[in-house]
Amino acid sequence: MSLVTVITGGSGGLGEELAYCAAKSGRKIVLVARSADKMKAIAERIVTLGAPVPECVALDLTDPQSGAALAEVLKQKNLKVFELINNAGYGLSGPVERIDPADQLGIVDLNIRMLTDLTLRFLPEIIENKGGVMNLASTAAFQPGPNMAIYYASKAYVLSFSEAIWFELRGRARVTCLCPGPVPTGFAARASKRGNLVLMKFSRTSADFVAARGWDRFQRGQRVVVPGLLNEISAMFAPLTPKPLVLWLTAKISR
Repeated sequence: MSLVTVITGGSGGLGEELAYCAAKSGRKIVLVARSADKMKAIAERIVTLGAPVPECVALDLTDPQSGAALAEVLKQKNLKVFELINNAGYGLSGPVERIDPADQLGIVDLNIRMLTDLTLRFLPEIIENKGGVMNLASTAAFQPGPNMAIYYASKAYVLSFSEAIWFELRGRARVTCLCPGPVPTGFAARASKRGNLVLMKFSRTSADFVAARGWDRFQRGQRVVVPGLLNEISAMFAPLTPKPLVLWLTAKISR
């Protein structure tokens, strides 16, 4: 029986960078994403770091049955989850009445439902092995987000859920909620057809910096991690700022 670190959304962006962090720490990694080819390329790079060969599991995590499918693959390969990094997620830019409802419900399925499914599904193994769960939220979690309403709301859920189980599991398993600000990954291209979200102009932290900071704090069991001083300030003051002003500003930068 081998212990593994499972990383969803492991085919690029923060998932890829977190995989490199885990590899440098000697973890045996399981990458989960839709793109088998992209995961294979990342797995080959990970091997060059001296880490064990990663397992790559191609699944569409918006499918409600994919949690059970992943569990079955791990069981067949005699793998137990030591750490779970729920990184997979996406957002869409625009007023709610103009975006395909199915696409918006897909955000709920992936960012909320599957994150919760995998956490609950593998929590017994994680507790047994004194491992941990890292959930990817965002500085979006600290305020409502007109023009990206469901994405912002989904990240608020992730933050609230993570903090609650951090308290419940303290002393038995680590729980960390990583809340980065805008990061130059493929997120903007998927969120907007134009791929030029205003909020990306505020990107001041690289994916490798966010991943390294998040991984380090995850190993320490820190409850919430907001990489970057400006992001920390934003997260601190957003709940204290008058709500009409927050809504107006967020609507502007989420276009």
